Amino acid sequence: MKTAVVILNYNGKHFLEKFLRILIDYTPSTDASIFVADNASTDDSLSFLKQHYPEITIITLAENFGFAGGYNKALQSIDAEYYVLVNSDVEVSKGWLTPVVNYMDNESKVVACQPKILSYHNRTKFEYAGAAGGFLDKYGYPFCRGRMMGVCETDRGQYDSIEEIFWASGACLFIRKKAFWDVGGFDESFFAHMEEIDLCWRLKARGGKIKCIPQSLVYHVGGGTLDAENPKKTYLNYRNNLVMIYKNMPNEHLNKVLFLRFFLDYLSALVLVFSGKKENAKSVYKARRDFKKQIKNYRLKRKENLEKASSESPVGLINKSVVYAFYVQNKKHFSRFIS
Repeated sequence: MKTAVVILNYNGKHFLEKFLRILIDYTPSTDASIFVADNASTDDSLSFLKQHYPEITIITLAENFGFAGGYNKALQSIDAEYYVLVNSDVEVSKGWLTPVVNYMDNESKVVACQPKILSYHNRTKFEYAGAAGGFLDKYGYPFCRGRMMGVCETDRGQYDSIEEIFWASGACLFIRKKAFWDVGGFDESFFAHMEEIDLCWRLKARGGKIKCIPQSLVYHVGGGTLDAENPKKTYLNYRNNLVMIYKNMPNEHLNKVLFLRFFLDYLSALVLVFSGKKENAKSVYKARRDFKKQIKNYRLKRKENLEKASSESPVGLINKSVVYAFYVQNKKHFSRFIS
């Protein structure tokens, strides 16, 4: 099998009803096989799939392993040259698969890609989780072509060029099977959120290239499992971001970055308090507390990552502060920040 399109589902029957038929219609069986990996859903997702889509291969997992663990366990049973991980709340467009697969066929050093991702609810806007490709600032904050902090730009074709990026969105991630397993797959301790950035950092550090191919287009609902205001999502984002930095940041930058993040994270928590989001503020504190407790568990992973990393700074790791640019310099668009 050349290409396996894999949806990880958890209680997402409503999304399967809405988007699976479109995915099947726009993904000819001659181009790819479609799998749904079910993360121990408690709704009737499985009965729905068996009744309406018997042609789909179902992988049933024993419990909810989260995004990272769920995909790792599902992909172990799939033999394909390319994995395409697609969120259940993504609507693909006609011809979405071909531009990316063709590009990767011709560029052997490109290990992962993403399409252009627009908002399902506002199709003229980029979507938060990926937009036109992800980058990382010098303090470990992710941002995208088309999305700075919480501001998503209108798509006017300004990011329609194929570009090398730092991370590809897990909402719709194309990746070579060999590259995925060579770096150990997703870190299952992340459970969900930022696991794809951690994965891409490991790929980039080992010399792999990651691209956005905007000739492929999908629409993402976003927040299908946890909405943006959910304190658990706040917790996972802050904790996983700190873990990712610790695992991958070179020695010469790590202590300075973690020192500054102490103040920036608690400033963020203070803003949440004054915004009336006290539970989210508590999540920031819990994330930092648990990171401190768990840091010893990641020492061997950090050692391995640094031993295998190139001495060159990877493309897409930007030596600027996105927080300073956004809040102090009023740079709300990617093109202004990067120039």
